[in-house]
Amino acid sequence: MGITAVVWDVDDTLFDYTTADREGLGAHLVAEGVLGRYGSAGEALARWREITDRQWARFAAGEADFETQRRDRVRVFLERELTDAEADDWFRRYLVHYEAAWALFPDVLPVLDALAGSHRHAVLSNSSLTVQDRKLRVLGVHDRFEAILCAAELGVSKPDAAAFLAACEALGLAPHEVAYVGDHPEIDGRGAADAGLLSVWIDRGGPYAALEPPSGPRRIASLSELPALLGADTRFGAPSTFG
Repeated sequence: MGITAVVWDVDDTLFDYTTADREGLGAHLVAEGVLGRYGSAGEALARWREITDRQWARFAAGEADFETQRRDRVRVFLERELTDAEADDWFRRYLVHYEAAWALFPDVLPVLDALAGSHRHAVLSNSSLTVQDRKLRVLGVHDRFEAILCAAELGVSKPDAAAFLAACEALGLAPHEVAYVGDHPEIDGRGAADAGLLSVWIDRGGPYAALEPPSGPRRIASLSELPALLGADTRFGAPSTFG
């Protein structure tokens, strides 16, 4: 049996997280009157993303809960002691600007339409259901997915094989019947491949493009390549049109 379902990453795969984060943080720092302390919006974003990655790693390792890692992102970024309420308020103000910049990538709706009649769909994200459920609703694609699974509720995060296998279980399918599409070559690409799924790395030319491609995932440059890849899938040797 071939691939009958596609499980999707969300941020920087379906949803243009990098652009929304950049524009949202820039607007937020201007509104807060503190952009000048970071030298430039680019430097501020680099610092914010570095802190976000580090705090998320603490959450993924079970060293902090979801709310704590969010609050600590704010504290470290501002280099100030804040109460939980103060950190929550700052993050809520940031979310207003961030959410104003939310958008799907332009290749998302066409590929979901193209695969709607042939494949089932689900989401697996290293975030929380509270965040991603609302995001997918606002973006108008929530109803496209049979299941939405997130690390905060699963208690395990990508690239752990258990996260990918949980998505397969939610669909009632074996790993070899499921494709996983994500933007990170290691967390998504190698993780899904090691779990036995057909792994597809969507390389949009972002910060991971310069990395040496791991063995396992198929590398594509646009989601428009996905239907042909799935249609011709033999799990071995299906060509990528990347490059």
